[in-house]
Amino acid sequence: MTEGPEARIPAGGDPYLGRRTLRTGSAGPLLLTGLGVAYVVSGDYAGWNFGLAEGGFGGLAVATALMGLMYTCMVFALAELAAVLPTAGGGYGFARRALGPWGGFLTGTAILIEFVLAPAAIAIFIGDYVESLDLFGLTSGWPVYLGCFVLFLAIHLWGVGEALRFSLVVTAIAVAALVVFACGALADFHGGSLNDIPADPDAFGSSSWLPFGLLGIWAAFPFGMWFFLGVEGVPLAAEEARDPVRTLPRAMAWAIGVLLVLAVVTLLAASGARGPAAVRDAGNPLVAALEPDGETTALSRFVNYAGLAGLVASFFSLVYAGSRQLFALSRAGYLPRFLSLTSRRKAPYLGLLVPGALGFALAAGTGDGARMLNVAVFGAAVSYCFMTLSHVVLRRREPDLPRPYRTPGGAVTSGVAFALALSAVVATFLVDRDAALIALGVYAVAVAYFAFYSRHRLVAAAPEEEFAALAAAEAELARD
Repeated sequence: MTEGPEARIPAGGDPYLGRRTLRTGSAGPLLLTGLGVAYVVSGDYAGWNFGLAEGGFGGLAVATALMGLMYTCMVFALAELAAVLPTAGGGYGFARRALGPWGGFLTGTAILIEFVLAPAAIAIFIGDYVESLDLFGLTSGWPVYLGCFVLFLAIHLWGVGEALRFSLVVTAIAVAALVVFACGALADFHGGSLNDIPADPDAFGSSSWLPFGLLGIWAAFPFGMWFFLGVEGVPLAAEEARDPVRTLPRAMAWAIGVLLVLAVVTLLAASGARGPAAVRDAGNPLVAALEPDGETTALSRFVNYAGLAGLVASFFSLVYAGSRQLFALSRAGYLPRFLSLTSRRKAPYLGLLVPGALGFALAAGTGDGARMLNVAVFGAAVSYCFMTLSHVVLRRREPDLPRPYRTPGGAVTSGVAFALALSAVVATFLVDRDAALIALGVYAVAVAYFAFYSRHRLVAAAPEEEFAALAAAEAELARD
């Protein structure tokens, strides 16, 4: 196998790909649906409430509705693409087919920013929960962060089936606790308290419903995203799924349906129980909503423990997503090839260990979970632009491409998601400009690496590259 610009690795029995294979058939519809919910469920427990400080209840409610529309449209578009290109590359693979190597790399890099930074941030939040609950006398710090990465990476290294089953159990606990929380909080619901944040008279369009005006809706976009952030990672499990052409679209639809219900219930119940002003700055808004006098109750303590389960579920699943995206980019030569090596149990061990070590270093070195999550949100929003654009391009460029599943509404649906994703990218600058600039800096380094080195060393036999080569050959035949 040559290593230069003309490297061509034949498929079928080649030792290069043989050392880079995942365990197929490990996940059915239930595990994939659980994976989609697990990516997101921690966002129901904390983070979204800071949007109340940006837009008030009305602003955050509108932002959540718009972001819910964006994710729903995007999920249906990605379901079609996942059925057409069922590879571990996920969004990067879709963009590679539609937008070429540069589009694929830029999309994959944005997804990596999301799925590497988010677990580091959540590890810090887990530490905060452990300290607040006084578990084992531990305080939030590097020993807790290290324990998270070591324990949960070990489960992933054990095998994907075991990892996804563990994730499903923890996610089920977190979702059940959200239902219990909603029942308790809605018993104290007061619709009049939803507008208890005073209106800013200097904000354009401000009112009791929109205390920070129309701009507050836009500024709340990133926090509306927290109810859904990560669900787009389900296609990354394509090569480990049973019958991915059928199961991926079904699992993605079920996952977004569950998340939409949880978003509405959580936002209404938490805000209506005590009012947005009481929970907008809380590190644990659900517990704050259940403790009107600041006194711990049996229900609030239960929800507090369940919040830890939600954080664990999201941490665990996001580690999985980051490793699969890194695996796919490495296998195709976009990133160093050794990162895609798999173990005897078909786990991409370096794809797990390297970002895990990086995540631990970031968590221990900065302790700034909020900033890292804002960087992750920026990367996610950028990747959404590329992925939805890829759906539009493929619908127009390759209308006859076999599509076992077709997006309702076609390119109009993905076009709506694309427009909202562009708005979300701009909104991240309104909330945390430094985080957006940090993400752009990481992007610049990655682009330089690709431009001067890796784009000349792509692996032709990687599934995403084979799909692209086949499409190019068919286009050439059509012209002849």
